[in-house]
Amino acid sequence: MVEKEDTASFFGEEVHPVYATFALARDVEWTSRLFVVEMRDADEEGIGTYVSVNHLASALVGEEICIHSTIKKIIGNEIICHYEVHVKDRKIAEGSTGQKIIKKEKIKEIFEKIKNEKK
Repeated sequence: MVEKEDTASFFGEEVHPVYATFALARDVEWTSRLFVVEMRDADEEGIGTYVSVNHLASALVGEEICIHSTIKKIIGNEIICHYEVHVKDRKIAEGSTGQKIIKKEKIKEIFEKIKNEKK
């Protein structure tokens, strides 16, 4: 369901009262993450690698969206998904996402390295 907080707004000013591309990207990344949740081991976590969004049409506040994601391919530890987003029979978006499954300890090391580089 498209909520008011999902609309195209920047710095508190609404640009359009419709489902924003950035909210759409958030929601489609979540749907591909659900595959990661099912596939990862207890000592692993998913990390996004990309989101591609072709925003084709608008969705109004109050409209119900349906996101259908499928695994397109798995390359090593990366899951590539294709998705389509519909409001009833109307396709409003399509694209792809990538998520890598990595050991939690490795992710922690990567983030610590970035943090230390800032010093």
